[in-house]
Formats: sequence, structure tokens, C-alpha cells
Amino acid sequence: MDRRELIKTIAVLTGAAFVGGDLFLSGCREQNKALFSQEDIAFFDEVAETIIPRTDTPGAKDAEVGKFMVLYASDCYDIAQQQTLQQGITQINNTAKKKFRRAFVQLTTAQKLSLLTDIQEEARRQKARKDAPVHYFTLMKQLTLLGFFTSEAGATQVLRHLPVPGTYHGCVDYNGETAWG
Repeated sequence: MDRRELIKTIAVLTGAAFVGGDLFLSGCREQNKALFSQEDIAFFDEVAETIIPRTDTPGAKDAEVGKFMVLYASDCYDIAQQQTLQQGITQINNTAKKKFRRAFVQLTTAQKLSLLTDIQEEARRQKARKDAPVHYFTLMKQLTLLGFFTSEAGATQVLRHLPVPGTYHGCVDYNGETAWG
């Protein structure tokens, strides 16, 4: 290799490092605008608590599922899915105001359950159509289940939990027991 070719190669590699470095780090920058607010977290907590209420075991609010939903949606969902969730908040509140004259978070537990049951039926009908986009309630329900059953409260107090499992038994008969956390 002659000197001229070596200088060209060094210039190209150095230039690529400067240009490429910025491109590679662009994914590490923080988002400028938070799409979800503290009110949205409270709203998601209410929806999640309606889906998984507190009984003799912790509910979705105990597991802070609202926070999880916002974090997961902000970090893992694309803009279209995030907007679907935002539109879902607006639609649920509009339906609650139309049906009960109050915002969703102000409804009684029975009213929330009635409203979400109707919306779930609407989501099922939409899912039956092949070309329809994912319904906002389907996203909310999936996030609720994922957030709750991967939380400490859900995994240790609702599912069976054994912190140090001991020996591995690869083939065990299933007799209808609760799932493992």
C-alpha cells in the first residue's frame, strides 16, 4: 500500500467515525416530549384496577400498573400505538361523560366495569375484522396483564413463587394449579 492510498483510507475511516458516531448515538437521546402525563398514569391505574381489582390478593394499583403502562408504551410502542392509547383515553372519558356525566376516574366501580365491558365487546367485534387496526382497549388490557403479572406483587403473591427452586423437574404433570411467577 502506498502512502497516498493509506492517507485516503485514514481520511475515510476518520470521517465515517465522525458522521457515523452521531448516527449511532441518535437512539440514545431522550425524547423531547413526554406523551403521557401523571393524569394518564392515574387513568391507566383506574382501568387496570377495574380489570384486576384488589381482593384477598393485590390489585393492579398495588403493582403500579399505570406507571408500567406509560413506561412500556413510551419505550416500546411506536408512535401510532402510542396515539392509539391516547385516543383510547379520550374515547373512554367521552363515553363515560356521555353515559354517566362524569369522567372515567370519577365513576363508581360498577360503572367502570359496565363501561369497560361494553368497550371490550366493541374491541372483540373490531378484532373479528381482518383489516381493522388494533383496538385501544386491547392494548390497555395487554399492558395491564403484562404489567401486573411481571410485577413483584403479581409474580410473588398471585402466581406461585419459589425464589430458590431447588432441583429441576423437566416433565411434571399439570393438575390445574396456579401458574408459576
